[in-house]
Amino acid sequence: TNSTMMMASYYSKAAAVLLLAASATAFVPTTSRGVSLEPLCMNKKKKQRPKVNSNKGFGGGSSSGGTITSSALESDMLIRPKTTSNFQYAGSIRPGLQTPKRIVPSEKIKFPDYALDGQPKNRPALFPWVIETKKPEEIEKMRASGRCAREVLDLAGRAVRPGITTDEIDRIVHEASIERGAYPSPLNYHNFPKSCCTSVNEVICHGIPDDRQLQEGDIVNIDITVYLDGYHGDCSEMFCVGGKDAIDEKGIKLLQTTYDCWVKSMELVKPGVNYNVIGSTIEDYIKAEGFSTVRSFCGHGIGSVFHTAPNIFHYTVNQDLQEMQVGHVYTIEPMICEGFADPYMWQDDWTATTADGGRSAQFEHTLLVTEDGVEALTGKIETSPLQFWEEESAIRKGIWLGTSENARARAEELSNR
Repeated sequence: TNSTMMMASYYSKAAAVLLLAASATAFVPTTSRGVSLEPLCMNKKKKQRPKVNSNKGFGGGSSSGGTITSSALESDMLIRPKTTSNFQYAGSIRPGLQTPKRIVPSEKIKFPDYALDGQPKNRPALFPWVIETKKPEEIEKMRASGRCAREVLDLAGRAVRPGITTDEIDRIVHEASIERGAYPSPLNYHNFPKSCCTSVNEVICHGIPDDRQLQEGDIVNIDITVYLDGYHGDCSEMFCVGGKDAIDEKGIKLLQTTYDCWVKSMELVKPGVNYNVIGSTIEDYIKAEGFSTVRSFCGHGIGSVFHTAPNIFHYTVNQDLQEMQVGHVYTIEPMICEGFADPYMWQDDWTATTADGGRSAQFEHTLLVTEDGVEALTGKIETSPLQFWEEESAIRKGIWLGTSENARARAEELSNR
């Protein structure tokens, strides 16, 4: 079950105990379907009845044990989304048909603890103010998982075009993850049915890939997390279907503002800085541009556990939080909306859209606090494309990899290719 989390006195010990009870098993709050969410919660968790697969490897879509391809749309039973005919959608996006869960070969891939039954066994720290400091050997593993996630995200982004289905993007993500020896972290995480999240137009987050074809002028966030050698790497990026020329002026402004507020907040990360500067920086920047920031989902600590402390708020918190320390690893992933930022839940218990049907945009990195600043463990690599929001950024032009000396030098090299 899911419980709401109180915001008042969040970092007092009494409130932290309440938070623990509310967030230990699931981080999407209980809500009546079709109503807006108000309480704070962490991203991507939803507890449902466990399902154990009897096939060799993990997945439920193929008796052959192989990976489902696009031909599965013709040969396998498609799954109808959980919805009713009278459900009122906020915008134009509708749920499509889904292919079954894809297979992960257990003899080749190390599974996270939730892969078979959907229920994570390793829990976050007992108290939310306890933030894990990663050891050097853990950081190296997280560099590897971060690079893997980046490679997979770039492949998924290259596939974005009018006419492709988000299910086909999910297939690309699934196969690319396995080819790199990684497990696609979203798959069966609290029974999430797919290997990535694809959130189109008014979908804020947790969009489930299906047979809907992307249309010219759509904007889509692809959210990738991989589990490699016992550690997760998590990142997401926006993509324009049909390129920048297919997007209207307001959509371009939304994408640019979301990217710039994200970079502006990451530029401030360094040891000794209070975590509350992230949210205030983001909210101040986007409000001046006429946009709003989602309060019901937040960034998170990450490592061997998918979601852990600290919670990263993307809005102003008028009290001191913890201070950043060398070795802290977490995500910053603001969700910025054209209009209202109150999430509106679909009946699949995962998909969150804006309440007014306005578009939403998001970017995400897994970040490491270093002695001289911050590094993006999921930063772009030699083959990554340069997007218009990077070229035209009002905060820092070119690829952003961090503020440490090494990160700055590498970013300049990549941007000047």
